[in-house]
Amino acid sequence: MRQHLFIAACLLIFATEMRGETSDSTIVRILEKEGVNFSHNNKVTLLTTGKEKFDDMFKAIRQARSSIHLEYFNFRNDSIASELFNLLREKVKEGVEVRALFDGFGNDSNNRPLLKEHVEKLRKDGVRIYEFDPIRFPWINHIFTRDHRKIVVIDGSIAYTGGMNVADYYINGTEQVGEWHDMHCRIEGGAVNELQMIFSRIWEKVTGEDIWRPEYFRAYTPETFVGLKPDTTVTAGHKKVGIINREPRKTNRIIRTFYLGALDSAQDSIKLINPYLTLNRKLKKAIKNAVKRGVKVEIMVAAKSDIPLTPDCVFYNVHKLMKKGVDVWLYQPGFHHTKVIMVDGRFCTVGSANLDARSLRMDYEENAVIIDKHTTKELDNLFERDKQESVYLTEEVWDEFRTPWQKFRGWFAHLLAPWL
Repeated sequence: MRQHLFIAACLLIFATEMRGETSDSTIVRILEKEGVNFSHNNKVTLLTTGKEKFDDMFKAIRQARSSIHLEYFNFRNDSIASELFNLLREKVKEGVEVRALFDGFGNDSNNRPLLKEHVEKLRKDGVRIYEFDPIRFPWINHIFTRDHRKIVVIDGSIAYTGGMNVADYYINGTEQVGEWHDMHCRIEGGAVNELQMIFSRIWEKVTGEDIWRPEYFRAYTPETFVGLKPDTTVTAGHKKVGIINREPRKTNRIIRTFYLGALDSAQDSIKLINPYLTLNRKLKKAIKNAVKRGVKVEIMVAAKSDIPLTPDCVFYNVHKLMKKGVDVWLYQPGFHHTKVIMVDGRFCTVGSANLDARSLRMDYEENAVIIDKHTTKELDNLFERDKQESVYLTEEVWDEFRTPWQKFRGWFAHLLAPWL
């Protein structure tokens, strides 16, 4: 079986070379075959800290004229959510339509959930906020297929997406792990319509309201927002962007298809940051095959985590990959919740999807795939900067980092990877 997978990967590379394709053209071809639409007129601005994301997004919301749509895994009931909700109340008074969704499991599983009275007060104040799939008895029915996406669309004209929910620990960190490192991006251009379509489908599913109207799809007639962080690259306004959207029973395999395609098409370099790197067999094999082809593969994971057991599996995996030639970096200052991959300096992704069973097989997820050397270079620079605050994994570091008991726990956890 392993030989067959390796031969298949080699055939893909051989076919790619015969076509004269680069990795970016290969991934576009793969995703277009899966129905992904790419637009060519986009700006992409990277927001690499929680403060940067919320400052930028709040400035844009203050300038909203017609509609604000928000879809999050959770709104943590803290200072940043309070600031956001007060701002949304002000926009309602100005006549702006505000629609918001949060996931029932995401809300109930965070340590400061929105309570029923908070939701009712927001609705009374004109914010149309609804819970996706509330947790009800029997609870087991609600564990799977959660809405893990993070999307904000303002006036149908600009959009925000990435890995951050609404919580002040993206700015302040937590006592448990220290700083909470994550990123988002702001998109202007045709890809905004794709994100609005995703929101419109889930909104109609939850509320029954049809919002498929032209006024919500204004990516090609954008509003002017001032004071936002600019896309300063030479390709601003001309970036090719596609949105990969995982919906259970509709586009089940799209996240897996993208990552396998990205790994298999790489010809020079792969840089990967992902917090819950439990992986599956095909992804592990694709990473190992890339190393065998001579691709420089670098992976960064956090030395600290916010949840139990899953990081044990992650550490087990990266140690095994290290022994196969992958350069592994353990990020030290806090928890790296970022979910990005950069391939050959040609394309990258920013989004909500982890590389675990939930994101790959169960939940609603969404990533922006950015076919642009300049945005990819920005993320490459981020990776290089964070390496300065990371420890390079060696066998000596591994023995210092993990006790015998922790190593056993990692072995046990990797057996549970299909459910983590």
